[in-house]
Formats: sequence, structure tokens, C-alpha cells
Amino acid sequence: MTLRTPQALACIEAIAKEVPEAVVGAGTVRNRSDVQAASRAGARFAVSPGYTQALGQACRDLDLVLLPGVASASEIMLAQQDGFTELKFFPAVQCGGVAMLQAWSGPFFDVKFCPTGGVTPQNAGAFLALSNVACVGGSWLVSAEALAQGDWAHVTQLASDSQRLKKFLLL
Repeated sequence: MTLRTPQALACIEAIAKEVPEAVVGAGTVRNRSDVQAASRAGARFAVSPGYTQALGQACRDLDLVLLPGVASASEIMLAQQDGFTELKFFPAVQCGGVAMLQAWSGPFFDVKFCPTGGVTPQNAGAFLALSNVACVGGSWLVSAEALAQGDWAHVTQLASDSQRLKKFLLL
């Protein structure tokens, strides 16, 4: 659940309570307050659009797994310095996409990425073919239009189509 709506924390809490076997996480976590609120709501991991040392420390303080976002070599190095080797590449397509990840595979051979931002069912395969990509993330499964129309058949079809990807993170 991304923390982009006032209902996000209540949704995390409801999922954590009603489906205890689910591994629910909080996305768009940007600061210590977000980390604390997500942890209280029952999130078991956090995903951020960027990385700061303060955010990393807040997650360590509450034993909340973090997938920090990066968009540059310097940000990768900062996250690595703090012990992170699995990183979100955001916004992936806008920051160079597959070509950028290929370029990073040399100097950052020991890092795995989850590209998000512009990733679609049509281009996900190209990302997943890279050795430094662990999974992809996207919001295509539950589009705003499908939600607004209550088009659950469309959501179900998108989920079914995405199964071929094998590795994805719903954001």
C-alpha cells in the first residue's frame, strides 16, 4: 500500500489483521514519521522513492525491512555504504531504463534492482531479462480507471496476464 492516500494506513492495518499470512508493506515511505506509522499499522516492509541515511536508520530502529529508491550512482553508493544491496530503481524508465541498468551492472555488480516507474507488462520482460534485476514493480494491476468503474474482471485479467512475469511487486 502506497502512502499516497489518507486511507493507506487503515488499509495496511486491515490487511495485516484480516490476512495475517499476507506480507503487507508500505510504499512511498519518505521519513521517520512514515516509517513509524507504517510499522504501527502492521507493515512488514517499506519501499521508498529515494534514500536518506535518516530513513534507513528509522527502518533499522523499528526492524522494518526497507527497499530504498535510487536514481543515480551516488545514491546507490550511499545506500550500499549503509548496507543495502537490494534497491528500487525509480523512476526507472524516465532515468534510462534498461540501458541504465545495463550500465550499472559493471560497477555495481553486487547490487540487485527492482525497477519501478514506467514499467508496464509490455516492457517488464526486458527488465527481468537483466541479471541485476530481481523483480519489477508497477501499479498496472489495479488502475485508477478499473477501480473507479469497479471493473474487477479487468483487474483479474491483468493479474492473470502478469503471472507470466513471475517476479513483480505490486505498487
